[in-house]
Amino acid sequence: MSETKGSKTMGELGKAIGLLISGTLVYHHCANRNATLLSLFSDVLIVLLSSLAILGLLFRQLNVSVPVDPLEWQISQDTASKIVARLANTVGAAESVLRVAATGHDKRLFLKVVISLYFLAALGRIISGMTIAYAGLCLFCLYMARLNSQSTGNSVLRRTNRETSE
Repeated sequence: MSETKGSKTMGELGKAIGLLISGTLVYHHCANRNATLLSLFSDVLIVLLSSLAILGLLFRQLNVSVPVDPLEWQISQDTASKIVARLANTVGAAESVLRVAATGHDKRLFLKVVISLYFLAALGRIISGMTIAYAGLCLFCLYMARLNSQSTGNSVLRRTNRETSE
């Protein structure tokens, strides 16, 4: 059981590192190169399309059959429905909070929304949005790594306690 838990925590650490690397590349592309997110998206598509074309030509030359045709990849209707439902729930919840805040029925919520929006507007004037998003991503990755190290430390402590009691 400890092996499964250890591999799970290492998987979480891998996700955090992968997310940090991806975020760093996006930040470099958008902030340092002064390019837009649309430019990044089109660059990624061009690289993927070129790579797939080159691999396709190489596989044809070497007479290698591809086991799965990418044109046949599809997501199920259930998965698509879940994605749309989650998006609709998120947008609906945000709309509900803003509607209640705008009507003024909940004064505390109204003040929280106004203060948050004012703070974000002031922060946006000082620092670019891409820098704020990257800082948030770095903090999130550090949080994931900390959770991973705590759970790994707890499993090591349990293991050493078990060995000393035996």
